[in-house]
Amino acid sequence: MRTFSLLKGQPVFELQHGTKIGEVCDLCISDAGIVKGLIIKKGAFFKQNCFLDIQKVASFGWDVVMVKDPSLLTKAKNSSENALSFQQSLDGMMLLSKSGESLGLLKDVYFQEELGTIVGYEITDGFFSDIMEGKKMIHSEKPLTIGKDAIIVDVNQT
Repeated sequence: MRTFSLLKGQPVFELQHGTKIGEVCDLCISDAGIVKGLIIKKGAFFKQNCFLDIQKVASFGWDVVMVKDPSLLTKAKNSSENALSFQQSLDGMMLLSKSGESLGLLKDVYFQEELGTIVGYEITDGFFSDIMEGKKMIHSEKPLTIGKDAIIVDVNQT
């Protein structure tokens, strides 16, 4: 299990020749709360965002992400896909429980790399609250609803 904040900025290498392809810049998340893939930033001068299906990742290391073939990356489309900071940003969106309680603002996600399953959410109530009380972790194994103005989740709060 890993948070997106630990994965962001990690270099992506291909296995065959050890060539750096780019670096992870975002997660692509389905409306059902499943990580569909990674957004990879390629290029030195002319940066291009590419999509890498999570099932096509050879391995997630603590230092790098490994891919068997760089041709598995496709050009990222500016669509209605959800992401943490790219395109339709989820970062900072309000999290609401199904029972109608405001949980806070989304700051990070915890997910199983190999499966793409999101298992928890890190939420914040603001900078000063984080200093005084710390950030909160919300666990949910049930699908969430990503709306235009909020994310609705069935939770077990810790």
